[in-house]
Amino acid sequence: MTEIREEQQAAALRVVADAGARRAELLTEADRILNEEIRPAAITAARTGAERNRIRELARVGPTVLYRWLTEARLPVRAKRPPGRPDA
Repeated sequence: MTEIREEQQAAALRVVADAGARRAELLTEADRILNEEIRPAAITAARTGAERNRIRELARVGPTVLYRWLTEARLPVRAKRPPGRPDA
């Protein structure tokens, strides 16, 4: 017996829904790990003098994220270079 189009659509939508739910759970867990584990550890590492590039590499976050965390933690952060200015 062959499936009708509505049954095929329903089956495909169930797969999408299941994958979407799993993805949402993983994103929620990733966000929790980022904010409850990585962020405080990165701030502590910066306070102890660890190199900021190394912190970023190990935390796997971009400079904008790290420097936002450090600013919020009231740690000194160098001002951004003006665009178009060559490295000194």
